Amino acid sequence: MSTEQNQDREFDIIVQGASGFTGKLVSEYLLRQYGIDQGLRWAIAGRSEAKLETVRRDLGGGAANLEIIVADSFDKDALDSLAARTRVVLTTVGPYALYGSNLVEACVKAGTHYCDLAGEVQWIRQMIDRHQDAAKLTGAKIVHCCGFDSVPMDIGVWFLQNAAFEKTGNYCQSISMMVKASKGTASGGTLASMMNLIKESRANPDIRKILVHPYSLNPEGERDGPDQRDQKAVLYREDVGMWTAPFVMAGVNTKVVRRSHALAGYPYGKDFRYDESVATGRGFKGWVKGTIMTLGLGAVVFLATFSGTRKLMQRYVLPKPGEGPDRKMQQDGFFNLMQHGVFADGSTIRGKITGDQDPGYGSTSKMLSECAVCLAKDDLQAGGGVWTPASVMPEALIVRLRKNAGLAFELRD
Repeated sequence: MSTEQNQDREFDIIVQGASGFTGKLVSEYLLRQYGIDQGLRWAIAGRSEAKLETVRRDLGGGAANLEIIVADSFDKDALDSLAARTRVVLTTVGPYALYGSNLVEACVKAGTHYCDLAGEVQWIRQMIDRHQDAAKLTGAKIVHCCGFDSVPMDIGVWFLQNAAFEKTGNYCQSISMMVKASKGTASGGTLASMMNLIKESRANPDIRKILVHPYSLNPEGERDGPDQRDQKAVLYREDVGMWTAPFVMAGVNTKVVRRSHALAGYPYGKDFRYDESVATGRGFKGWVKGTIMTLGLGAVVFLATFSGTRKLMQRYVLPKPGEGPDRKMQQDGFFNLMQHGVFADGSTIRGKITGDQDPGYGSTSKMLSECAVCLAKDDLQAGGGVWTPASVMPEALIVRLRKNAGLAFELRD
């Protein structure tokens, strides 16, 4: 099936998991930004008709004509039917390693584009290995990591490299992304995915290898390069003059950026390097903050390694999937990322990426929605396959992110 053949579908987008916390935010955003049948035809889906009806009622009178579709993550016939009705499936149903595989398969078979919030490297690799060839044949564009991990970072590298080339005629040989500041709570769904990832990696050594390999999401036969494993300790960066700590999402984002580069044909050169961390400040205070963050992250991972303590954390400490901050906390949240690019001659260029709501929910729901709209409505040249945001829709998506989703991509002095 060609990509043109899915243009006559009943819907442009179906939101799977619309009754979950993030799914509701996506539905609210699509209604506020695009309305119902006002150039964008969309519907909501999930396993419970009653919960979906509640979502539609809570959206207000403007959503009275919003169609509801019942489809459970394990009902293959229902998922096949859902995928055949729409150009794009947007799903918030995680952990994706537990609930996402049947939906990806249904979309690939139907030639339907797909986007999600997956940050589960082991599962993304499985989807690449299982569906890349079939998606090419059917025209389905499968795009993982369409939230805070990894849209700002992935599109950010594309932005900085294009700016670098415009200014100098050369691309950066390396880019470092550092989280300068952020405010927001971790997504319950993201944490549930992390707990499941740790559980799977404990049970399967092959999964552990995929998680730590810097190039494990690259195309087969292209899984090598100059980058080493992601930062694990507090580290002083002389090039920016400050201490840094490990960034919890680096293990996903760095691999997505490297896959984007590989799928683009290595325009920055085979020696291009990319890393991520959290900037913790200068001097002794910066070292103390970085050390505390590093020890805290290590403690969480260590406790999650054991079944008993992992279950206790999930029951009593961590937010549950479907739980999240109130409206004010979302709107008061933000993120500020800084980029440090280095050219082959040692000269530098710096970038800044900001978001106007909390990264885990408010900004993520807007980014995911715009990825889906981009797949449904914009003229994208890429064919079918398992893509990344920056490899399949960078030009169109950055316009939408700036115009609608509250993101800014800028050069710094």
